[in-house]
Amino acid sequence: MILLDSHILLWLLLQPELLSTRAAASIKAGIEAQLPLAVSVLTIYELARAIQRERVSPVIAHAEFLRRAQAYATILPVTPAIALTAAQLPSTFPSDPFDRIIAATAIAEGLPLVTADRNIRRSRALRTIW
Repeated sequence: MILLDSHILLWLLLQPELLSTRAAASIKAGIEAQLPLAVSVLTIYELARAIQRERVSPVIAHAEFLRRAQAYATILPVTPAIALTAAQLPSTFPSDPFDRIIAATAIAEGLPLVTADRNIRRSRALRTIW
């Protein structure tokens, strides 16, 4: 299983050509091996909010977006362990609370995070795929 960052789920659903070769191959390998992809519940909130605020073109309705997201990925909750892990990430990690919770989800679940975010990747706080 691999965890998808918010923008990765959005690209997978709407613009898969934006994925790097390695990210696309990792996602494809997971699907072919029947290993579920995963996202944090905060990813669902973050993307639904972006659609609501029209930061993302509302190409699909919220309900359809959620249906597609659930078809692609297991949605993982925020647990106390994830919250504590997010709070303990090093100061070199981005301060955005969504990034911290999503990364902490990957760490707590022992999953690599598929992300294009340079700041997350540079932090070396977790395994990433890009």
